[in-house]
Amino acid sequence: MEQSIRYKRVLIKLSGEALATGVKDGILNYDFVRQICLAIKECSELGVEVALVVGAGNIWRGRQGTDMDRTRADHMGMLATAINAIALQDAFLQLGVDCRVMTAIAMHEVAEPYIRNKAVSHLERGRTVIFGCGIGSPFFSTDTTAVLRAAEINADVVMMAKNIDGVYTADPKLDPTAKKLDEISYMDILSHDMKVIDGTAASFGKDNHIPLLIFGLDDPHNIVRAVKGERIGTIVTGA
Repeated sequence: MEQSIRYKRVLIKLSGEALATGVKDGILNYDFVRQICLAIKECSELGVEVALVVGAGNIWRGRQGTDMDRTRADHMGMLATAINAIALQDAFLQLGVDCRVMTAIAMHEVAEPYIRNKAVSHLERGRTVIFGCGIGSPFFSTDTTAVLRAAEINADVVMMAKNIDGVYTADPKLDPTAKKLDEISYMDILSHDMKVIDGTAASFGKDNHIPLLIFGLDDPHNIVRAVKGERIGTIVTGA
């Protein structure tokens, strides 16, 4: 079945907000989380090795701590990503998917410490791996974590599932003439100060020639379409 896929090993970046889609009270929409995990399970059954980085915007962002020390505020955000990672792991395990959570901040009672070779071993054994706690340092976003971990595990592509279906020439909510782009370069994102991904992540992706696909998560099955190579979203190239 592997001939039906475009990518053998992928890193999927999920925003914390995506996990709370449609929820007015609380931090997680378990039904939507399950749909995401079902789509990723289908990818695994096609022969794709899947790792994930999850954000924590549904719980806490470091920049929310306006009156706090930035380092401590960011540490709170890292810990919040662990909550989301464990929630995803629970959904995977209930679906029969072997899954490991690895965190950049040690919390041995609930997760494995992030060790690159161990992560690759899990993937090679067909396990889904979720990376929590960012890179373990303040001042770096989970976008940056995604491209860094992708480089470390030799992922074929980073897939950023967002609440918009790609990159546009302008904000489509504000400009009805905005056009969706099929392809854009990291250099264009940086030179035009586009906010589609974090600038540090874009710079790292450019320097390390990491393909990145940005697509909408309104339909979780888009994840399957993406790994099969269907033309959805916007591909970001290293040029």
